[in-house]
This record gives sequence, structure tokens and C-alpha cells, in this order.
Amino acid sequence: MNVFEFRNRVISDYGAYIRSFISIRDGRIRERVETDLQGGLLWPEPRIGLNPAFAEGAWIDELLHQKVLHSECGKIFRIKPTAHDAGTGLKLHRHQLEAVHAAQRGRNYVLTTGTGSGKSLAYIVPIVDAILKRGPHKGIQAIVVYPMNALANSQDQELTKFLCHGYPDGKGPVTFRLYTGQEDDEKRQQILADPPDILLTNYVMLELILTRVDERKLIQAAKGLRFLVLDELHTYRGRQGADVALLVRRTRDACEASQLQHVGTSATMATEGTFESQRQEVARVASLIFGAPVEPADVIGETLRRATPEPDLADTTFREALTRRLTDAASPPPAEYQAFIQDPLSCWIESAFGLTTEAESGRLLRAAPRPIGGPEGGAAELSSLTGIPSDQCGRAIQEQLLAGYAIRQPDSPFPVFAFRLHQFISRGDTVYASVEPEADRYLTVYPQRFVPGDRGRLLFPLTFCRECGQEYYTVRLIEEPTGSRMEGRAFDAKPIEATGTLGYLYLNTAEP
Repeated sequence: MNVFEFRNRVISDYGAYIRSFISIRDGRIRERVETDLQGGLLWPEPRIGLNPAFAEGAWIDELLHQKVLHSECGKIFRIKPTAHDAGTGLKLHRHQLEAVHAAQRGRNYVLTTGTGSGKSLAYIVPIVDAILKRGPHKGIQAIVVYPMNALANSQDQELTKFLCHGYPDGKGPVTFRLYTGQEDDEKRQQILADPPDILLTNYVMLELILTRVDERKLIQAAKGLRFLVLDELHTYRGRQGADVALLVRRTRDACEASQLQHVGTSATMATEGTFESQRQEVARVASLIFGAPVEPADVIGETLRRATPEPDLADTTFREALTRRLTDAASPPPAEYQAFIQDPLSCWIESAFGLTTEAESGRLLRAAPRPIGGPEGGAAELSSLTGIPSDQCGRAIQEQLLAGYAIRQPDSPFPVFAFRLHQFISRGDTVYASVEPEADRYLTVYPQRFVPGDRGRLLFPLTFCRECGQEYYTVRLIEEPTGSRMEGRAFDAKPIEATGTLGYLYLNTAEP
């Protein structure tokens, strides 16, 4: 599927839907609304986020030979396309490997990495390894807490691929169950009668497990709990964060977990300052939530690497090669891995959409998503660099991204360019106008009270007749001892006697 064509179809359909019930009689207002719609008022240029490549860690098989992991992990942690497939080898990213080592040192740790970085393996691998070494079927040894059932359900499916697929009966040595309140009574009774090694739940259900008599069997089974994981740690803030922090402490006490390891995962917890200052802030917040110390050194971030050679944009040779690449519009993007990563357009795209560098440390960071089109988009930048028309640059960028998504990295199921298209769509508001003759009134589609630069001219929202398109000012008439005055109001405002009379103001110089 071409995601860019799909986006255009969605926007075209939505635009047709919006226009189907817009009836505006006044030509000046109609032209203003159509111009703003065409300019992306309700659907701005989509932003492209390019998932970067991660620094390599180690193959699971290497960790077996080094006796870092239990031997059975070699059968569990493999890429298994089907339920009966023994699978192929799995290579951990560096941040996943760092998490394994932190867990084996008995440290509380937080993994704070971006989307698509494999955060769940950073706690599942060390948990499964610890269970295998201690011996499975000895009660609940790990509880993983999710903020939403959808995340728990997704993780249940991922664990099935690792812990069940590849075994003749679909049952691996390590057991796990979902316990979120969605289960019927039969499943709940099965879990209570035979608690798993790993329990997947949400924070509300964990609260109920601690307080309801029927679930006391689970607390008994979790005596000496080894791991408590809070996924999406950044969601626990304010009052909810305080509730969860107390829940963590009560769980630790109820399970008599004197050797409990606390683990958190988060995509974003701190965004200001350098990477090191962010680690300090994340460690501080995580320590508050866990009620147990987390050292900044145990806040594990992603280590990125370039998939393509870094281009020197000031180098005339590179710019000429990039220009030749764009000039040959009939030449498709390379379809082979080595040729693709050496392509000058691939190098430029990774720099423009994928990576940036932290000035203080030189550390590679993810670039913020940015549009391809528009004055601030990548196509305009590429056009300025090469002299090639912007629309041609935009098409070339799209084709290269799609080609990169189809090419896999060596020894990996991941594409060279894994990218996301972020499209924001608004339902819109209305037109705001000053109360003046049609040719003189100020028009805007952005909510505001005064005409910019003139606080003597008020702006009121307009409502349009569905039959003829005549515009009306949507107002509230307020009677005061000094006289009457009008204020703008929302179309769906409810009549409240104390705040005046709701109505519409009609002003039409042609048909007064």
C-alpha cells in the first residue's frame, strides 16, 4: 500500500464530506473558507517521522554461549512467523542488552526509548531468564502493569509468539496470563487455581487484587515477587501518579517482596536539557513512583546509529551527486540494500527526517517529525539545496521512503526506512466577523474577540442557514441598567436566563 496515496484519498473524501454541508451565500466569505480549506486549515501537511536504526547489542545465541542467559532462552527468543515455526535468531539492540545487564545486577531501571525500539523485550527477556534460572511454576514471579487494557492485550499477543510458538503443544516452560477484568468467570477461576509465572494486568485491577477477598490467592502466589513492571511510566502523573505510587508500595508490602526489582518503560518522560540531565530527572521521578532508588546510570536510553553514510552538505561533490540523482526522474530508487544506503538521496533523507545531533555530547537523537511539503518542509529544503523544483523533490522523497520501507536490514525483519505518516485532522470551527457592511467587515476562521490591532471592533461567530446560506451573527443579548449589549456565543450554548437572551443578529445591506 502506498501510504501517501492512501492519505490523499482520505483527505479527498473528508474534504468532500465537509463541503457537502457547507452552504455560504456571501461570495467573500465563501472564497475565504475555500481558500483556507485548500490551504490545509482542517488537514495540515502530514508529518513524517523516520524511525532510526539502533546500535547493535548481541545475538541471543551469543548470550547463551557467554552463559548470560539460560539455555532455554535460545528457543524462546527467536523470530517465529507462525505458531509451528522454530524461528530464526534474534539480535538485541544495545539498549535492550543494557537492560538485561541492569536486571541481572539486581538494579531498578527505566527504559526510556522511542516508538518501535522494542521496549517490552527489555523487561521480558530478563524476567523470563530469571524465572528459568529460579525454576518456573513457583508462583507469580513478575507482575506487569499497563495503563490501558489495549496495551495489555497487545503484549499478551507478543508473549504468545515468544513463549508459546515453536513448542509442539503450544505451551512453553514459562507461563503468563492476562488478568484485567475482561476475563469471564471461568478464566478467572483458572488463573486463581493455577497462577502463572507472569501476570499481565492494569493498575485498577491490581488495586482490586489487593483489596478483594476472592483475589487473595493471587497475592499468596506472589509472595517474594521478583519483578514489578510499570509500562508507559510517563502516564502516571498528578493524582493518578500518587495513587499508583502508593499502589506500588502496597503491592511490595503485600507480596513481602524484599528483593523486588522495579522496572519502568517510557517513550517520553523528560524532553528538556541534555541527555544526561534528562536521565537525572527521569531517575528522580521514577524513584518517587517506585518508592525505591533509581540511579541516573540505570535510566537506559536508546543508542542510535546511521543506516547511511553521513553526508556533508557543504561538499560540492555530494551536492552534485544528489542533484544528478534527482534530475534522473525516470530512474527508480535502488531495490538492493547496499545500493540503497549508498544512494545520496537516502543519505540526505536520513539526515533531514531521521536524526539530529546533541550539541553538548555529539549523541545521535531522533529528529522531530516534519512535513515533506509546505514552506518549512523537506521538499523545499531539498529544492534549495539542489535547484530542482520543489514538487519534483517531494515526489522523489516519497518514492525513496516507500522503497526504503520495502528493503529489509541484513539479518533483521526491520526495514531500512521505517517511517510513520502523522496526519492531523480537525473538525473545524466557524467564521468570525466584525459587525460591519459586507465589504468592510473583517473575516477570520480563528477564534478571537477583537479585530487584530483594533480593540474597538468586536468579532462574533457566524452561523449559516442550511437552506440558503445566509450568514447570521451568533450572539447573546444582555440587558443592563445602562442599556443593551451583545456578546458572541457558541452555537450550541444553552439558554440561561441570568446570562441574557440567546439569538442571532441579521445584517444584510442588500436585503435589509
